[in-house]
Amino acid sequence: MGINITTQELLEILDHTPATQNIMLVGRHGIGKSEILTQYFAAKGMKVVALFLGQMSDPGDLIGLPSKAEYATGKAAGNVALRTEFIPPYWWPLNNEPIVLFLDELNRARPEVLQTIMDLALNRKLASRLLPEGSRIISAVNAGEEYQLTDLDPALVSRFNIYNFRPTVNEWLLWAEKEKLDYRVIDFIQNEGVWLDGNEGQKTGIDTGLDKSPDRRAWKKVSDVIVGVENLSDLHRKLVAGIVGPAATSRFFGSITGNKVLSGMEVLLNFDKVRLVLVKYKLHQFAIVNDGVFRFLEAGDIKSGDIATITNNLQAYYTLLEKTKNQEAIAHFASVFEKNAYPKAILFILDNTPTIYDKLMKFITTL
Repeated sequence: MGINITTQELLEILDHTPATQNIMLVGRHGIGKSEILTQYFAAKGMKVVALFLGQMSDPGDLIGLPSKAEYATGKAAGNVALRTEFIPPYWWPLNNEPIVLFLDELNRARPEVLQTIMDLALNRKLASRLLPEGSRIISAVNAGEEYQLTDLDPALVSRFNIYNFRPTVNEWLLWAEKEKLDYRVIDFIQNEGVWLDGNEGQKTGIDTGLDKSPDRRAWKKVSDVIVGVENLSDLHRKLVAGIVGPAATSRFFGSITGNKVLSGMEVLLNFDKVRLVLVKYKLHQFAIVNDGVFRFLEAGDIKSGDIATITNNLQAYYTLLEKTKNQEAIAHFASVFEKNAYPKAILFILDNTPTIYDKLMKFITTL
């Protein structure tokens, strides 16, 4: 079964794991493993070197190419012999600065490449060269019947701390808000998060054997294709289908013309225009809006001229929640607040709507 961790938990595990211990992340492709690691270690001034082991055909890609070198065999001049040394590969840190070695697709590597990894994982050594002190080794493996995988030796597995990496939909949505992905992609995943990491079991390429399904990287590509284009054409539909598959495309385009749940941005910037829609919402719809409100505040890209509007609309929205017959909507808002997953949003509430902050604290203490 393994231990499931979210993105936030992964960052905390990286904080607490000594550099001498190796980490293995198990998960689907396209969920942002390399991007998250690169951003985390870049903030600490460390370079991440990603090696795609599934693409390596020979151990020489790891240890470097052999070369003849002379060495002295005695004190007398001319007493030399030849021996084989390995030229360091392109990625080897020649400046002796610690690096993060990210071994991607570990369980898609050839057996002979895996044998080379054994010494690296245990001794931090390749061809008698030691990685600089403080270097870290992190691997990633794919999990699922759709992959062609190599069985890993238990001795190799034992050299890693293993975690099933399961980033949440909300974590991706927060990232998408910060990266300013197209609002239609964000709205779609907010309402139908099951499509973020594909629709398991769905076959869309039976005739060719090519099954195209969405993942997090693919939705970023969709955003890049449609951003700034308000009226999507049939050509855009085909473009998107080539990225996330026909099934996801059908649902995505249906969401554009169908009834979607309001985003946090719409509520906080245009509450008066959407109030009549909000009063008809059920609990599950308020839950989506609540998360969207916190994500919008957390993204932190709020113009100074909008602070007053957002403050007033946040107060108006919370008052609306209080007036709903279903108090579970307030309970959900309080639960999102209590999780402390959105520290910037909580600070905004404390600074700009202290009345809401006080009510939430009292509500939480009475639970």
